[in-house]
Parts: sequence; C-alpha cells; structure tokens
Amino acid sequence: MGEIAIVNIGLGNISSIQKVLQTIGYDAHLVGDASLLDKYRKIILPGVGHFDEGVRRLDANGFLGALSMAISQDAHILGICLGMQLLCHNSEEGKLPGLGLIDADVKKFRFAPESKLKVPQMGWNVVSTARENPLLPVNTEEQRFYFVHSYKVVPADSAITIGTANYGEEFCAAFQQGNVFGVQFHPEKSHRFGMELMRRFVEL
Repeated sequence: MGEIAIVNIGLGNISSIQKVLQTIGYDAHLVGDASLLDKYRKIILPGVGHFDEGVRRLDANGFLGALSMAISQDAHILGICLGMQLLCHNSEEGKLPGLGLIDADVKKFRFAPESKLKVPQMGWNVVSTARENPLLPVNTEEQRFYFVHSYKVVPADSAITIGTANYGEEFCAAFQQGNVFGVQFHPEKSHRFGMELMRRFVEL
C-alpha cells in the first residue's frame, strides 16, 4: 500500500482526515514539504476556501510540480472539496490557473431568483455511482455524503465522472482519471460512507 500523505498547506480539515484514517487502521503523515512527497504512494489533497488562495499556497510550498511528478510516478491522488477543484484547469471563483491535471473547469451554482435553493449547498446529499470504479460501490444502497460548496466541477468528458449528486441540477460529485481522483464532498465528515471511501482509496 505504501505510506499515505496529507498535503498540508493550511487549508482543509487535515486533522479530521488524519483521524478518520487512524479510525479505520491507517497512519497518514501531514506533509508540508513538497520535496518529501515522492516517497508516498497515496496522496490526499484537501482544501477549504478560495481557489486562488489554494493555488498560491500550493505554488509557494512547491506542490504544483511535486503533485504532477507524483502522478507521473503512479502515485494515487485524492482531491477533496477545494482539493478536487484545484486539480482542474481553472475556476470561476478566481483568476489563477489550477493544476490542470484533470480536463475540467469549475463553475458556480446559479439558480433563478425564485429558486429556494441556497448557495453554498451545505449538508447531506445522495451520491449515485455513475460507473464502476474503485471508490464508490455499484449497489442499491443509498450513499449519503456531506457537502459544503458553492462551485461544481464540470468535466470536458463526462466519462471521467464516477459519482453524481443533484442540487437543482445533476453535477459531478466525484471523478477518476487514471490514478487521479476527486470528490466534492467531505468523506471525513460523512460517517460510514466516508470511512468506506477512504478505506477503498488507501487500499488501491
């Protein structure tokens, strides 16, 4: 399985993610030095906050190149919430380019004035498995995860979508492109479904 790294740029629920992994029997290291990333085979990129701030912090800490290198060396990457969005080309939230590791853009939720839906989406939502994949099982049991987000990932090719949710419209809640994964929800806040997803990722 190899060692597990949680990228620490000061954005995201890094201690919560580490505790969930410990609960299910795995040790993970908080990594703030990008030069150490090459020894890890499972890398989690969490994030909460503004897109451009996430890009700036990744760049300032040397992670932009280090993450690309890790992927080329067959490490598995899991982006969570803002971390998922940072893997894409760009976001309507900011002006800086993202990592560009996934062919997707990030768009804001926009609803008609008469809509009762609020932005951000905050709370539990059902995620439906879009196709067979290593993280989300294809079964009849309803899978619920916890979301907090105002923006959604829009892939250029919908074939990379592995999970969808509905909030006024169907959107990509999870993707996979090769060894790169992203989830818009917070598995560390999603109880047994989140723990199962994290277990599946670290056992890839």
